[in-house]
Amino acid sequence: MGALKPWHIAVLVVVLILLFGAKRLPDAARSLGRSLRIIKAETKSLHEDDRDLAEKADAQAGYQPLPPNPAQQQQYAPQQPPQQQYAPQPQQPVDPVQRVRDN
Repeated sequence: MGALKPWHIAVLVVVLILLFGAKRLPDAARSLGRSLRIIKAETKSLHEDDRDLAEKADAQAGYQPLPPNPAQQQQYAPQQPPQQQYAPQPQQPVDPVQRVRDN
């Protein structure tokens, strides 16, 4: 039922010729072809960019930092243990409605 038959295509061609005229149809087909070529090139470049990014991400995931040199580690070792810093005591939360009533 939904098959495209030859007479469907013929009717479509006749309607297009009546709407646009015989002179404009080749120009329209040419511009449509250029547009499709541009879209194809852009999508191809997007796929290549994605592939390049994936390769770079895989290559960077394999990098690991070098282990520290024992001589440098002793040179930069702290002389004294770090002093413990005390965090300020958290204050009790104050209800804004109660604060307004108190003032």
